[in-house]
Amino acid sequence: MNNIGIDVDSVNLVCRIRRNGKDFPQMIFTNNAAGHQKLIRWATRRRKPARVCMEATGVYSLPLALALDNAPNIEVMVVNPKAIKNFATASMQRGKTDSMDAATILSFLERMPFQPWHAPATELLELQHICRRIVQLNAEVSRERNRHLAALRVGPHGRIVANDTSVNMKHLQRRIDLLEQAALDLINNAPVLADKLATITSATGIARKTGPRILAELLVLPHDMLAPQWVAHAGLDPKPHQSGTSTNRPGRISKAGNRYLRDALYFPALVASRRDPNVKAYYEKLIERGKKPKQALVAVMRKLLLAIWAMLSNDQAWDGNKFYKLA
Repeated sequence: MNNIGIDVDSVNLVCRIRRNGKDFPQMIFTNNAAGHQKLIRWATRRRKPARVCMEATGVYSLPLALALDNAPNIEVMVVNPKAIKNFATASMQRGKTDSMDAATILSFLERMPFQPWHAPATELLELQHICRRIVQLNAEVSRERNRHLAALRVGPHGRIVANDTSVNMKHLQRRIDLLEQAALDLINNAPVLADKLATITSATGIARKTGPRILAELLVLPHDMLAPQWVAHAGLDPKPHQSGTSTNRPGRISKAGNRYLRDALYFPALVASRRDPNVKAYYEKLIERGKKPKQALVAVMRKLLLAIWAMLSNDQAWDGNKFYKLA
């Protein structure tokens, strides 16, 4: 068995390999389709099976992960970069180079439980890219709105800039509308996705704009993940801060997870806490217990994610009484 750690960047793939406890010289491949195939041939030379570990670095790592997942005799594990960083800190790594990072990733592969990564369906990856682009464009709209308001405050001197930002906001919104429609078209052309969208949009607060964003982040996850694992993946799991008898700070969410999923859950939770009687009662109960509004809303987000897991797992529409039973 070949164990391989790969440090990925936009140009190169720095690889460290260990076979039967023996280290071999590092190899460097170009991070493109041709380089991926050379890496695969090198990793499985003499038909040796290989386990590969790499960090999740978005557009730089995804094509390689897809190629490795399709290759015979190769298992790939894609790890959260924070896990590798914390592992390096615990290992007292005293420097940072691509070669050292690849060696750290290799050590992580050999010492930690192996969790194989499998490529999601093509339509799910496409849906995720579309929805994340919508998030990016919405952020641009917010920035332009702030610039527009700043230009208006200047008065006549900001007239031209205010007009320009106004035009750009309209342009950005048209692009967002087109992408949202593209996401819905993609879902409607896949019956399974359409059924899942209909299931989660039965919940108050989840509409045809936020629904695709939630599905895009959840359906790419392994099918055997449990509800608490979804919560941890979203970074909505509690992070206690206690030490001895002197330190006992209030718990906060870890935020060590998918920010796109957290963002997608925010407005559905906000709307549901105002309009759904069961969710509103749960929210108000938390406020009565002394929770701050933001803390209560985060608790609603977490509980809503648990409800979505149950709805999708059992193919059942929203039932407010299962979220929180009214007295």
